[in-house]
Amino acid sequence: MTELDVEALQRRLVEFAAAREWEPYHTPKNLAAALSVEASELLEIFQWLTPEQSARVMEDPGAAHRVRDEVADVLAYLLQLCDVLGIDALTALSEKIDRNELRFPPAGDHLASPAASPAAPESTSE
Repeated sequence: MTELDVEALQRRLVEFAAAREWEPYHTPKNLAAALSVEASELLEIFQWLTPEQSARVMEDPGAAHRVRDEVADVLAYLLQLCDVLGIDALTALSEKIDRNELRFPPAGDHLASPAASPAAPESTSE
């Protein structure tokens, strides 16, 4: 594999789990829980850092390694969850960005609704 792509990575993850007979444990609930745990482990790296320190976290080789590992874990579980649920992650993301572009007009747009103000953006969990 010379070029990384989402489908190839998903296939590798499926093959990895199958070789270890982990499929029975890769239910949507379990994968969502594992995704949450890994996201929390990523957050833990930043927990007590100031905003300035967090912006420089990748300058420390040890911290950078931990961040990359946790990001990889989060992405791995997300891709596995998408595979199990039949979700095309890139299509889902593109469609969500389309909806958010309509919900949150660019700054300075005189037609922007109060709901689109920077003080109160909703999460992208809709």
